[in-house]
Amino acid sequence: MSPLDISPHLGPLYRDHHRFLHGWLRRKLGCSFEAADLTHDTFLRLLMAPPERCADIAKPRSFLTTIARRVMVDHFRRQALERAYLDVLAQQPEALAPSPEERALLLETLIEIDAMLDRLNPKARQAFLLSQLEGLSYADIALRLDVSVSSVKKYMAKAIEHCLLFQHEH
Repeated sequence: MSPLDISPHLGPLYRDHHRFLHGWLRRKLGCSFEAADLTHDTFLRLLMAPPERCADIAKPRSFLTTIARRVMVDHFRRQALERAYLDVLAQQPEALAPSPEERALLLETLIEIDAMLDRLNPKARQAFLLSQLEGLSYADIALRLDVSVSSVKKYMAKAIEHCLLFQHEH
């Protein structure tokens, strides 16, 4: 079975609009190769979605550009994360620099953590990061976020639950 057999609607969507989407992304990105990659990623995202998501779409081009915009945002976010990671690595003494394999694994892990944190609501994400990265107490986090300590406790419980579920899934 080919991937396009999974959804009877995805094959025609791909056939009829692939060229349009690639052109649209090429104009946005200014690079045919990146546009091809993101076009592929857009259809891959649809392939992984429930089949009914591609059924009876009134405006397929609008639908595809919406999905492609989300894919582009994820792509830019990954690039920014990778640049930040490489900047930190460049500041390390050469003797401490990880091997290319370790760098790839670390970057992949950072991207997964970023995706996981992105699924949290903004206050819970911010509370979690303030706690884990800056070592702030719940009272300090409450002051920083202008919420009660009990709200911070709820945010942290939600964030920790989210991390545990994510870890279990992966």
